[in-house]
Amino acid sequence: MENNEMSMKTPEKSNGIAPGGKIMEFQLLRWSLKIFIIFAIISTIPLFAGSSLRNFTPFPKAEAGIIDLTKVPLEQGTVSLDGQWEFYWDLLLEPGEPVSSTSSRYIEVPGSWNKYTSNKATDFGDGYGTYRLRFVTGENTRLALKIPRMRTAYKLWVNGELIASSGTVGKTRDTMVPQYMTNVSSFEVLQGENEILIQVSNFHHRSGGIMESLRIGGENQIFKLKNKNMAVELIIFGSLICIGVYHLVLFFFRRKKDPSTMYFGLFCVFIAVRTTLGGESFFIYFFPAFNWEIAHKILTSTYYLGVPLMLMFFMEIFPEYFHERIIKISQITALVFTSILIFTPARIFSVVNILYQVWSIAVILYIAVALIKIIVNKEKDSWIISLGAVALLMGSMNDIVFFLPWVSDNELAFFKDLLKSNNLASLGQFIFACINSLLIAKRFSDALEQEEIVTSRLTEMNAHLDDLVFQRTKDLAESNRKIEHQNLELEKKNQALQKLSFKDSLTEVWNRRKYDQMIEKEWNRCLRYQRPIALLVLDIDYFKRFNDFYGHMAGDECLVKIGQVLKNSLSRSTDMAARYGGEEFVVLLPETGKEEALEIAAMLRQKIEDLNIPHEKSMVSDYVTVSIGVTSAVPDLNSLYQDLFGVADKALYQAKDAGRNRIKFLSE
Repeated sequence: MENNEMSMKTPEKSNGIAPGGKIMEFQLLRWSLKIFIIFAIISTIPLFAGSSLRNFTPFPKAEAGIIDLTKVPLEQGTVSLDGQWEFYWDLLLEPGEPVSSTSSRYIEVPGSWNKYTSNKATDFGDGYGTYRLRFVTGENTRLALKIPRMRTAYKLWVNGELIASSGTVGKTRDTMVPQYMTNVSSFEVLQGENEILIQVSNFHHRSGGIMESLRIGGENQIFKLKNKNMAVELIIFGSLICIGVYHLVLFFFRRKKDPSTMYFGLFCVFIAVRTTLGGESFFIYFFPAFNWEIAHKILTSTYYLGVPLMLMFFMEIFPEYFHERIIKISQITALVFTSILIFTPARIFSVVNILYQVWSIAVILYIAVALIKIIVNKEKDSWIISLGAVALLMGSMNDIVFFLPWVSDNELAFFKDLLKSNNLASLGQFIFACINSLLIAKRFSDALEQEEIVTSRLTEMNAHLDDLVFQRTKDLAESNRKIEHQNLELEKKNQALQKLSFKDSLTEVWNRRKYDQMIEKEWNRCLRYQRPIALLVLDIDYFKRFNDFYGHMAGDECLVKIGQVLKNSLSRSTDMAARYGGEEFVVLLPETGKEEALEIAAMLRQKIEDLNIPHEKSMVSDYVTVSIGVTSAVPDLNSLYQDLFGVADKALYQAKDAGRNRIKFLSE
């Protein structure tokens, strides 16, 4: 401590370099920074232009649902499967399924299906359909597909083999599950004609269909492309997080002097978060079960809030070139759209998002005009900021225009050939962040020239050390308060997870753990008031044969459908259906006697049979059926709730022994 005080109180002490030598050092440092920045900008131009330039290579395009790849060296490279695909609206075709030629049309890929469908309601993207492309190769070989995100669920076959899927494809909003996930899949191709078949459904987003290019090529090339893209995004994410946190910490210690560091730090963090959910969506790889709606809201909110943050940053750097009224309008607009985002589903806010895209383009043009004025007036450090801003604005404009419905819904060949990537904003922000960090380094070098001023300030700080300790104590108290708040939030999340632990992950009905909890509670209640309680035990007839014949995926789908019937058929809040294990379900009916229990059992048995799920291996019906054991009792002090299940289970075995697809009642 004494040594530090001595160094701060003796600014007159020489460091062995003459004043002229110091000036020369500073000039060399400035020139080095300029050369480095110019080199960084030039070296990153191919990252922006490379994707588009490659697309002007004379690669074949699909025409009338077929593409000839016989002259393309697929094992040494990759090619986009862009062009006209066959499109079957309102049909989910399986491989080999015959279809009338009149039900097909051709659709441009990539692009949304909103303008191709016959139903007017699909102007908003709701619906489902099947894409089909035939591609011709010159030899038998093994290739791979790089599959982009699709809106908003898909299944993909190559030559009848299911190689990739994302989410759950369905014909209604209730039966589909949306998910954004890119895939890379390998497959065997035959010499001559091969087929790609893709089922796509969308009931959650304004635009539906295949919005990005599929790429085909050799396994090594496709996997290298995937790994390269993932590595770039991880590097950008890590760099932006570090830069963002650094600037936020910088603002924390100097927040009264330079709020631009806070705006810039938040902007970096927002774009870093956006990087994890866009492009290759590597966050979804780590958390594939993450809710699509929440992920999409996080992705969109970073965009909404990033626009005013960018304006506020430039306002702090060059206040005389930006109007406060524009900043206020930008802030209010972002808050309004963020509120809509929070309180509406993606189906709604993705439609409203078009207005914000147009507003964003106007903001980018406003910033571009202001930067031109700044350069013309030769403001200090304007050339450094402007170089980074060019990368930022180009990347942002690319991403905004890429998703404009005017571009994605129409056959605008120029834009679709030019804008092949939708994740350049992160790269532009990364370049801008690096250059802005170099600007801070330059300003630091300028500060070295004012060594006497700095040392005098250090002396003043040393004189007010008590104030500094007080501030750090205050900061520590604030940190403790934040930790307490985080602990409270963690407790809330733990409670939510506990609730999820009572649900069966496949069928979404209650699980055995929840059943054990509820039957004890309802048994004691019926014992207290001397009311009857009934229990149904259901078992799917010949389910093992069903699984063996149709496959486990079909078996899972069968269980899901039966679970939905049970859940939707119980009208009272006290009634519950649960998956007891495997193909066995239980239905708990408090305050229910024998006759009513038998009526409910008959109703459930009939509804399940009416699902008409084919079961060729069943010995009792052409469709999936169930056997049901029923019991009802009034609890007394000499009986246990465990006995209720034992009696119902015994009744179930009697139903099976009697020929299945029937109901048996057994009293305690």
